[in-house]
Amino acid sequence: MIVTALFLFALPSFAYAAANLAADDFVGISFWIISMALMASTVFFLWETQGVSAKWKTSLVVSALVTFIAAVHYFYMRDVWVATQTTPTVYRYIDWLLTVPLLMIEFYLILRAIGVASPGIFWRLLLGTLVMLIPGYMAEAGYINVTVGFVIGMLGWFYILYEIFFGAAGKAAETVTSEAVKFAYNAMRWVVTVGWAIYPIGYVLGYMTGTADQESLNIIYNLADFVNKIAFGLLIWYAATSESQPMSVKQS
Repeated sequence: MIVTALFLFALPSFAYAAANLAADDFVGISFWIISMALMASTVFFLWETQGVSAKWKTSLVVSALVTFIAAVHYFYMRDVWVATQTTPTVYRYIDWLLTVPLLMIEFYLILRAIGVASPGIFWRLLLGTLVMLIPGYMAEAGYINVTVGFVIGMLGWFYILYEIFFGAAGKAAETVTSEAVKFAYNAMRWVVTVGWAIYPIGYVLGYMTGTADQESLNIIYNLADFVNKIAFGLLIWYAATSESQPMSVKQS
């Protein structure tokens, strides 16, 4: 049922993109690859909820929601690019406005699963994502100055980094005793630090200095989404499956 539903979402753009995708259109190819990878990841994360303890199921479902929402948007972004050879800015930001808050919520969920999270972590991370994303879209869409949008968005990102490294979330993570959860949390926050740095770099090169063409930017953004959504979810899966193993198996 899941595969069928995903295929139906893909169907409107599937036929056009399949028939018109040129062999040398590497941007279109990158859109195609990540849309299929996101769809497969959704099925994987939902299937894996069967093998984890109850407290981890929500985290894996949220990971599946992230990849599912992104897959649907990538189906349309892929078609926009193949049809017009222009950057699908609106679709990309709608995707980010939905998926990035969910990714941030994962920090709260992974800490909640081991009993060290407070509700304030949830709301602060959610606020940080909105401050980061909304000005960026308004600037790219021409509603506000690109530099103003960039500065406000960077402040939102820095606020998120502070929270997950040094704020309440970071301090809660210091009390974690599980090696699997500790590894996953540390890797997740470095994804947010290093992986997310690609987006402001692309913003500066594409919209503030004009030194990067849209083909390069779209390929870079697509690869970044691949890492920042799928790899992020795999880190959650690693922590969930590791913590759900019977104690006898862990000790052996």
